Amino acid sequence: MYHSHFGLNQSPFSITPNPAFFYSGNKRGDILQALIYAVTHGEGIIKVTGEVGSGKTMLCRMLENMMPDSVEVIYLVNPSLSREEVMYTIAGELGIATGGKRPDEVIRLLHHDLIGKHIEGRQVVLLVEEAQAMPLETLEEIRLFSNLETARHKLLQIVLFGQPELNENLNLPRMRQLKERITHSFKVPPLSSSLIPEFLMFRMRAAGYHGPDLFTRRAIKLLAEVSEGIVRRVNILADKALLAAFSENTHAIEAKHIKAAILDSEFTPPKRSLQKKDWALLTLALSTITLAAALGWLQLRQAAQLVPAQPLPLAEHISANQATRLIEAEPPASNKNIQAASTNESSSPKPIEASSVSSTPETEIQLTPSPALSAPPALEESSSTLPLIQQRLAPSKEWLNQTPDNFYSLQLTVVSLDNPIKIEQELKKASQQLDLDHLYLYPTRIGDKPHLGILYSSFDTREKAWKRHKEIEANNNQNTQLRTIEGLKAEMQRVLSAQLW
Repeated sequence: MYHSHFGLNQSPFSITPNPAFFYSGNKRGDILQALIYAVTHGEGIIKVTGEVGSGKTMLCRMLENMMPDSVEVIYLVNPSLSREEVMYTIAGELGIATGGKRPDEVIRLLHHDLIGKHIEGRQVVLLVEEAQAMPLETLEEIRLFSNLETARHKLLQIVLFGQPELNENLNLPRMRQLKERITHSFKVPPLSSSLIPEFLMFRMRAAGYHGPDLFTRRAIKLLAEVSEGIVRRVNILADKALLAAFSENTHAIEAKHIKAAILDSEFTPPKRSLQKKDWALLTLALSTITLAAALGWLQLRQAAQLVPAQPLPLAEHISANQATRLIEAEPPASNKNIQAASTNESSSPKPIEASSVSSTPETEIQLTPSPALSAPPALEESSSTLPLIQQRLAPSKEWLNQTPDNFYSLQLTVVSLDNPIKIEQELKKASQQLDLDHLYLYPTRIGDKPHLGILYSSFDTREKAWKRHKEIEANNNQNTQLRTIEGLKAEMQRVLSAQLW
């Protein structure tokens, strides 16, 4: 649409990996040359990782284009292949007929074909895209293909392209054999802000533009901030900014055009440290819900006192909804009964043991032979309704801000904020088995409801986190989940930035 307006012969910021638009700056040219060397010299399994949209697919296409004629390139682009399917797919890419053949027969045919190509002086390289999404069993099967070799040469060279999650998969104990076969690892970095002006004009000139620089300094600064150097984001925003400038019949790309492009996109807000206002919002939301829960409990308690006492079996359980229907079904008592019930409140309720709290999502009330329901101790205390939650909020803020992104933590549980008493009880339960000073809270959202997660400690390696995870499960019979600090921060930012609390 805007091609003739800017003197272009094609779209400069298409996200399709066109080798004509390969930008060799920011180490990309060096990575490509290293890949070519490693592949042509049979250097084992090679790994290339990078964030979504960082340019891995472009490197993959460039690697194919730069291979000499003696190298045959085959692809695996479907990450959902099973262990058995992957061998048939590789054989199919090499033109081997596999109809009606057993897996062991396919392996023999594949080995025979690769030896034949080696005798002819040809080499085969397998490029695996989206490797982070592959089942671990499939990755292990791919490793076994690296065993196909002669006394001096690999018959099949393998290059894995994937997102950072691929590194996490390879760090698992069961994947150590594959990890040890990787001889070269490359990480595709985001574009530095200082190189974005050069990148933009490189793409423009590759598309046929011959005029002066288009993007103003303020426009580049805003684009760099929002894109975070991710090539795909840079391309999408620049393309939409060109369209916005074309609609105004101008050739200068200004900040307002980048802003229009941002509004038309759905990128996650740039990462930032958690601010005081974020935690203030969390504390205010928690306090509001706590007050609502306290009022709701007192209303339920007052209504329950209007019900004539019924003999009930010890430790019988009904849900909150069932209790409400039971209360509504009974006729109101006299004012005299209300006063008598109020007089009997003076005795302190017996504390609730954390170990007796149900772990099911539905809130439950335990009924005893007592003629009236007792409120939890946390709500009876006038000084602090939820002392453990209040105690851990400030340390959680400091911990999450200061812990490096590449560390790990263990998620013990996630509880709806509709039930802050349950959160308090889960904290108490966890503190009986684990050090309270190493328990932390973070806000999240499940479905349409805000929740609060409980985390335990931080670990600088996945192995340490996994070891502690197994110890907790074995000793405390509690399910835990490994979480990255980077993922937790991103999740919290999404919730707070979108004002989902």
